[in-house]
Amino acid sequence: QVQLVESGGGSVQAGGSLKLSCAASGFITYRNCMGWFRQTAANERERVATYDTRGSSTVYADSVKGRFTISRGNAKDTLYLQMNNLKPEDTAMYYCATGSTGVGGSCHWVGAMDYWGKGILVTVSS
Repeated sequence: QVQLVESGGGSVQAGGSLKLSCAASGFITYRNCMGWFRQTAANERERVATYDTRGSSTVYADSVKGRFTISRGNAKDTLYLQMNNLKPEDTAMYYCATGSTGVGGSCHWVGAMDYWGKGILVTVSS
C-alpha cells in the first residue's frame, strides 16, 4: 500500500518561499509518474508540476514556471516542491501524487495519478 504524506505548508506573505515535502512509503519507486497538484474551493484540482521518471521530463503549470521547482530526494522516496516568490493566487490545498502509465502514456495530468496524499494548506497573504 502506497502512502503519501505532505509537510511544509503554512502561511507566508507574498514574495516569500515555502518548500513542500512528500514522504512516501510502499512501492513508490515502482511508479513512474509523480507530481504536485493544488485545489481551491472554487476550482478543480489542477496540475502544478509533474515528473516522469522514464525520461526525466518535467512539466510546470504556466502560472508557476520560473517560481516553483519539483525535485526528488536522493533516496527516491521523497518528493519536493520548492515554491519561491509566492503570490496570493497560489493559496490552495496542495497534494502530492504518484501513478503508473503504460508505454506512450502521459504522466502530466490528474488522471495519470493513482495515489494521493491528504493535502496540505498553503496560504499566501498580500
